[in-house]
Amino acid sequence: MKKLTFLTTLVLISGSTFAQSWIGQDEKNFISTGMPILLIAPDGISSGMGDVGAATTPDAYSAHWNNAKFAFIEDAAGISTTYTPWLRNLNVGDMNLLYLGGYYRINNRSTAAASLTYFTLGEIDHTDDEGNIKSVIHPNEFAFDATYALKINENLSLGATGRFMRSDLTNGLTINDGSGHTTTHPANSLAADIGLYYQNTIDKQQEIAIGAFASNLGAKFSYSDDDHVKEFLPSNLRIGGRYTNRIDDYNKISVVLDANKLLVPTPPLRDDSGNWARYRELGVIQGAIQSFYDAPGGLSEELQEVQISAGAEYWYAETFAARIGYFYEHANKGGRQYATIGVGLRYNYFTGDFSYLIPTTVISTNPLSNTIRISIGFDLKPTK
Repeated sequence: MKKLTFLTTLVLISGSTFAQSWIGQDEKNFISTGMPILLIAPDGISSGMGDVGAATTPDAYSAHWNNAKFAFIEDAAGISTTYTPWLRNLNVGDMNLLYLGGYYRINNRSTAAASLTYFTLGEIDHTDDEGNIKSVIHPNEFAFDATYALKINENLSLGATGRFMRSDLTNGLTINDGSGHTTTHPANSLAADIGLYYQNTIDKQQEIAIGAFASNLGAKFSYSDDDHVKEFLPSNLRIGGRYTNRIDDYNKISVVLDANKLLVPTPPLRDDSGNWARYRELGVIQGAIQSFYDAPGGLSEELQEVQISAGAEYWYAETFAARIGYFYEHANKGGRQYATIGVGLRYNYFTGDFSYLIPTTVISTNPLSNTIRISIGFDLKPTK
């Protein structure tokens, strides 16, 4: 089990710093948000291709990557689930991410879907200043969403999602943050996603697709009654494209590329000018607009905030898939850089996918090492 000091840090400096702070360089200007689990790849398909998804082939996980893709899904209905052991390289074996999603094609133009994301930090010892265990808490977070996707015409679709999320990291503990005692509580918020997806066939063998997806657009939340420590949600903009070539009746290959940016304002450099206080008071809409031009380092730092994902997928006889990809994030913004590999299997109604992450940064103990995702699903074929 983990000590409360680990949890306290997570609560006070926010979840995204937890996900990225393993770089160990406090001078880097990370963008901090609450509930970073909303950005973690929930499936073994896209995570095998470097975490791409804005324009990948529509599937049961489209709610996470681009909800508009649901309108082009070919199967009549489906359900999928993924299990992800999280940060196993840090020897915290009871942290897990679970995902469950399903969809139903209403007609040839529209599809409804829903999904649940659940993240558990396992058991954590609550200790006093002398290290004596006072209680054991079970921190967890979850988000539930519902989606509707509609074809505008034969090539273009729109998607809309509503989401409720709850983060309970302290089980109501009173924490001494150095300046006094703070009583904590679960943080709740509502958010919305909107997506746009276009796909078209060049000829019988080739297909292209383009997607744009804005996610987690919602109210800030807090783990205490102090309005000055409210956290931004990980509002996010993802834009991507795909090219698919059906080489013959048995072989198909796709290449995909995504660009990804948080719609969250960049923290100012810490000084005595009051900029930090003004940053904490920013509203959600103002912060999203400001996120495109507010980096203290100017345009060069703004470009550093764009994450790039690229991948490829090969299918044989629509039965076996092999995947490869790469994810890049600038060192000043978290430094997550890793290669991914994955495989997939389709047999009748059953689907199975597996991915494995290989960090490429030079860190003696990289917590992302050996990250795996295992997805299984069942898809109901449409009635002829």
